[in-house]
Amino acid sequence: MEVTIVLTIAGALLIAAAVVTAYRLLDGPSTLDRLVAMDTILAVSMCGLAVWSVYSKDTTIVPAIVALSLVSFIGSVSVARFRVRDE
Repeated sequence: MEVTIVLTIAGALLIAAAVVTAYRLLDGPSTLDRLVAMDTILAVSMCGLAVWSVYSKDTTIVPAIVALSLVSFIGSVSVARFRVRDE
């Protein structure tokens, strides 16, 4: 019972974080702001998948979390490396 309450609170906080970060992604003045917001949304997604994995007691989702983290890292590094300066 206590675990369900904790997971519900964690899910609500993750949704709130995703909403605030989506606003930053859409309103960011520079490309680096948008890049950080996109990384944060991907991190929140990974945390959401982890919360779901704990709730459902199913560990088959863990490779998806690892793959999502690798895609996030490679995307961030490539955008940061080859971005054009803002004016």
